[in-house]
Amino acid sequence: MNWITNYVRPKIQALVGRPSQPDNLWERCPNCGQMLFRRELEANLRVCTHCGHHLRMGAIGRLDMLFDDAEYTRIELPDVPADPLKFRDRRRYVDRMRENQAKTGRDDALVVAHGNMGGMPVVAAVFDFDFMGGSMGVAVGEAFVAAGRLAKLQEAPLIALPASGGARMQEGILSLMQRPRTFIARNDVKEAGLPYSVVLSDPTTGGVTASFAMLGDIAIAEPGAIIGFAGARVIEETIREKLPDGFQRAEYLLEHGIVDMVVPRPELRDTLVRIIDMVRNPKPAIEITPLPVARPEGPEPANDPEPAAEN
Repeated sequence: MNWITNYVRPKIQALVGRPSQPDNLWERCPNCGQMLFRRELEANLRVCTHCGHHLRMGAIGRLDMLFDDAEYTRIELPDVPADPLKFRDRRRYVDRMRENQAKTGRDDALVVAHGNMGGMPVVAAVFDFDFMGGSMGVAVGEAFVAAGRLAKLQEAPLIALPASGGARMQEGILSLMQRPRTFIARNDVKEAGLPYSVVLSDPTTGGVTASFAMLGDIAIAEPGAIIGFAGARVIEETIREKLPDGFQRAEYLLEHGIVDMVVPRPELRDTLVRIIDMVRNPKPAIEITPLPVARPEGPEPANDPEPAAEN
């Protein structure tokens, strides 16, 4: 009887006695440790309301934030080999891909969409860090090339929003080959006379930094974002020196001329719209008319006679 009272009944009550509560109502800020109500956090564009820390944001959330009325069209991306090298470490690469595809609902780490920003047509290529750390493989390279072609076809500016750990090691040399391919795609956009802007978010590292992420006509970074090629610990172990405080942070890069501006996320859309408008619709130069010279009131003073010449 005690076994039924002390063990079976509590188990049954735990199963049916209380309604299940969702476990994702709150999220902890990684900077200040404050518990944040998820709905309020999403409404604030995933910026902590206590310390202003910019939490990582998914690709769909960024697209909703950028485009007018959150209306845009995602394009279908080219098909690529699922596992070109038949790679396997502790798990098969194809198994990892299936897991990330099921988790995110996307085929790979880059989403390409087009729509209007401030009434102007724009193409956006947005990384999703939740998909294998936003790593760049063949699929990402093909997607970026497709974004460049779409921008040229629509004569629209191209905006890239990277959030990546770099090249995808499971695709080896094929992932590194995407660096020159993305450079060529960006160069095609430039030759077409179209602006190309990059918004560097946390983190932007590795082969993505070493390619299209640092080639924007305008380089914008979010506050506190880690931006670099190799990790700080690797650099310290290589050069055997202590790195400065804030090294590889967005504010440090702004001070040293690597990025053009650091823009908080709530101001990002308006900033991009303003930049695109200035580039696509340059205002005519203002003609400066010289002001008339002010003269004192009253009669003009009589001219003094010339002095007589001395003998």
